[in-house]
Amino acid sequence: GVTPPRAIYAPNPAYTDAARKAGIHGTVPLWLVVTAAGLPEYVHVARSLDSGLDQSAVDAVKQWRFEPAMKNGKPVAIVIAVEVNFKLD
Repeated sequence: GVTPPRAIYAPNPAYTDAARKAGIHGTVPLWLVVTAAGLPEYVHVARSLDSGLDQSAVDAVKQWRFEPAMKNGKPVAIVIAVEVNFKLD
């Protein structure tokens, strides 16, 4: 039994001017490793939305911090999927 990691600090990504002007919105799905220390590593775009928004999503997730996954009471590294949403106001 592994308990999944939980995001404890997750700043929102920046919306690029080009994507805003083009009216691009949607979700960037990402794969990443959450280390035993709760840090994101190896952040990878699973499906591209827009190159600028993809990079913005990756940059934001690299700043996230997690309560790490736990196995037998000890923190462990685990691969997870997250989605970063971009909505126009």
